[in-house]
Amino acid sequence: MSTKSPVGLLVIFGAATAYLYVLSSNLPHAVHDRESLSDEEEPRSLTFPSDLEELRAIAGLLHSYRAQHTGYVLLLFCSAYLYKQTFAIPGSSFLNILAGALFGPWLGLALCCILTAIGATFCFLLSKTYGKQFLVHRFPERLSMLQHKVQENRNSLFFFLLFLRFFPMTPNWFLNITSPILEVPLTQFFFSIVIGLLPYNFICVQTGCILSEISSLDNLFSWSILLKLLAVAIVALVPGTLIKHYSHQHLQLGGKVKNGHLDNDRKAR
Repeated sequence: MSTKSPVGLLVIFGAATAYLYVLSSNLPHAVHDRESLSDEEEPRSLTFPSDLEELRAIAGLLHSYRAQHTGYVLLLFCSAYLYKQTFAIPGSSFLNILAGALFGPWLGLALCCILTAIGATFCFLLSKTYGKQFLVHRFPERLSMLQHKVQENRNSLFFFLLFLRFFPMTPNWFLNITSPILEVPLTQFFFSIVIGLLPYNFICVQTGCILSEISSLDNLFSWSILLKLLAVAIVALVPGTLIKHYSHQHLQLGGKVKNGHLDNDRKAR
């Protein structure tokens, strides 16, 4: 696997950043706001949210645009999501929550699952083209450990990839950029993300739906909200329990799973 000059990666990153900046800085005017806001007062740009307060503000702003400019809002969201996933930028959980608030539980979930997989695939391809030399020199021990585990579980590789998404022994972004070096087939990589991150995406999207319904603390303790929170908890627990049960029987993990991490037993038996 040859590695190309990082100049090409910088050009791609710069072009993607410029595109997203232009897209987020030229929001269309919301028709119903024009009577109360002047051109100078109306918000004309967006940034990535860094906390729930900023997330609420952005969700409220985009809600005002969506009725007249649904296509633009969808394009902006998809572009921002792919940008974060492609360049392994932290904070996609806020965009998952935003998807629930903007698009509802099912469309929001579908968007997050598809965009996560596509963006991670772009990251995979960029790493395959530009990242091998950097990763080998920067993370030799972690890469060697992953290579060893992948080889041990080559016969059930797809299930092992699902296990890594449910119980990450390494962050998802690191698995995305190292998978080409580990010789993970792109098809298995793609579908392991769609399935493996489904519970996580579901939780985030449902959280966005719930937050969009809460206008006061009284709403938080309503029966409808409490039942939704219970359903989210069940959906989050069941797939992980099944994966964990299967892993003990079929995967070579060399240790036990504790709190989502692989605990290698170094003691002689």
